[in-house]
Amino acid sequence: MSILVDATTRVICQGITGKAGTFHTDQCLLYGTQFVGGVTPGRGGTTWRGPQSGKELPVFNTVAEAVRQTGATASMVFVPPAGAADAIMEAADAGITLIVAITEGIPVLDMVRVKRFLTSKPQVRLIGPNCPGIITPGQCKIGIMPGYIHTPCAPGQAGVGVISRSGTLTYEAVFQLTRLGLPQSTCVGIGGDPVPGTTQVELLELFNNDPGTSAILLIGEIGGDAEERAAAYAAQHVRKPLAAFIAGQTAPPGRRMGHAGAIISGSSGGAASKIAALTQAGFEVAATPAEMGLAVQRALSRQR
Repeated sequence: MSILVDATTRVICQGITGKAGTFHTDQCLLYGTQFVGGVTPGRGGTTWRGPQSGKELPVFNTVAEAVRQTGATASMVFVPPAGAADAIMEAADAGITLIVAITEGIPVLDMVRVKRFLTSKPQVRLIGPNCPGIITPGQCKIGIMPGYIHTPCAPGQAGVGVISRSGTLTYEAVFQLTRLGLPQSTCVGIGGDPVPGTTQVELLELFNNDPGTSAILLIGEIGGDAEERAAAYAAQHVRKPLAAFIAGQTAPPGRRMGHAGAIISGSSGGAASKIAALTQAGFEVAATPAEMGLAVQRALSRQR
């Protein structure tokens, strides 16, 4: 089992003919993801060819046309920042139910507009923006993560669900889990922007209800109160083993840490308050990035 994506997910890439769209669509195809087409306005009717995979996909002018012709239900967005918000809303309007926005640098007010638009589309889930994407190991990869470090679950086996605001720490955590012999059910990078499409709370609920997920690792960082809200939700509703890590523990107040959402002001959004909330909610909190996998092991051992 998994959440959101599996081997049957039919995917298109918005911005497929750009350099990044071409490279990562090809990598996803090589991993085994079922990409069925791409969208670039003005390039409709042409054929895209993967430089490494050699696979060919039809290119459409609009997402609506792509959905009608291919039956796609998911989209990977590599549209540049100025047009990314419109691309997300176009996909939602065309019937795409899972939108994975990889694009970095989308203006905050554009994302506010997207969030407002999506309130009328409850069937649509947005992952990102500014994120590495989502992967169900061995089945479907939508994004930029290195597929080879992930371990799929064996038939009937449950794995660790990963939720992360940091792309790099997602890869590090997965590498540690794999080395410890812990497969992953699904890994979701929600991105580090101030206005994310999907929250930690929403993913905690999905993983908690997934019989194929045995434990959950949440990777957060300074800024905002998302981790505190996730901790409050987990304490009330999640009954699976929980582990966490908070990045930016040594950052001074007011310092931005790469992500637009990772900024603290005074005591608000600081690492200490997040760690305290997670610990009180029953998470095994890793003290350093090197201990994320071990924290999951401790959580699993504690609840056996």
